Amino acid sequence: MAINTVIATCLMLAAQTYSVPPAVIVGIMQVEGGRIGQVVGPNKNGTFDLGPMQINTMWLPSLAKYWRVNYNTAYRMVKDDPCVNVNVAAWILRQRLNESRNLTLAIAHYHSKTPRFGYVYARKVIGAMRGLNLIQD
Repeated sequence: MAINTVIATCLMLAAQTYSVPPAVIVGIMQVEGGRIGQVVGPNKNGTFDLGPMQINTMWLPSLAKYWRVNYNTAYRMVKDDPCVNVNVAAWILRQRLNESRNLTLAIAHYHSKTPRFGYVYARKVIGAMRGLNLIQD
């Protein structure tokens, strides 16, 4: 099975598991532009972004605790396993949606709760979804 097929399958299952729109996960993946095994950073706050969905390392302590693994194991899982990476992205989006009760705001907060960064990001994700014909005006 090709890697794109694996990621697409994982993406659909993650969207279903966390009850988030798969089109939004695709849009986020398109904007993030990450790859399996990729590490980007450091960011201004010293964190790094991992894998296809560019999951920020700030999430790793919580994930490691939840998964009952050490930080380094959580790091490798998020960085190197595309299914784990996409599932974490869907989980983050679900948390942001639960907090905001608004999909556009949840997309913005996926990236940053700082409005000037989050809203720019949400516009990029919505633009990516439009560009892929996943949404229409």
